[in-house]
Amino acid sequence: MKKDLRNRASEIFNRLKKHYPDSACSLVFQKPHELLVSTILSAQCTDKRVNQVTPGLFQKYPTPKAFAEADIDELINDIRSTGFYNNKAKAIKATMTDIVEKYNGNVPNRLDQLIQLRGVGRKTANVVLGDAFGIPGIVVDTHVKRISNLLGLTKNDDPVKIEQDLMQLFPPEQWTALGHLFIDHGRAVCIARRPKCAECFLNDICPSADLSER
Repeated sequence: MKKDLRNRASEIFNRLKKHYPDSACSLVFQKPHELLVSTILSAQCTDKRVNQVTPGLFQKYPTPKAFAEADIDELINDIRSTGFYNNKAKAIKATMTDIVEKYNGNVPNRLDQLIQLRGVGRKTANVVLGDAFGIPGIVVDTHVKRISNLLGLTKNDDPVKIEQDLMQLFPPEQWTALGHLFIDHGRAVCIARRPKCAECFLNDICPSADLSER
């Protein structure tokens, strides 16, 4: 049974990769701390909006130390258009303060260290590991959670358990790409409230596909 599931997982990955050959992180960054800030800002906000805000933000605050020393009210105003700006500003300032005080201004490249930073959860940590450091990690966001359940790759709702289930089905070299592919598919085809099952290239191997639409 597990072998059959792994085989189906492999087929799913190959089809996704074929349909989204340029799938990648859509947040624009140059340095690890920039991706960390962008990921915090992306909560309940589009990547497009974040990418509009961050060029000026990173010019104003070019280092973790600059973010750590930022005036909180000024930082709030700088990121206001991303929504939930009070909490995001506090998270950014706290995270960057930890990086300065504990890691000499360098973003750590270990999951256990990243998730100890104030304002950083497991999802954000895996984004930074995979896209800033090239260290395999599976990001479980709303798209990944929904699609992995619909595809029958997991029966769990807890993000950590979903991550563990997917790690058992896909090889490490696919982990980072898998998140990007699921996100692209979730935005283009497997849309939360109106999935396009009839035109989905996975509908013949998806246990949740609407049979009447095939």
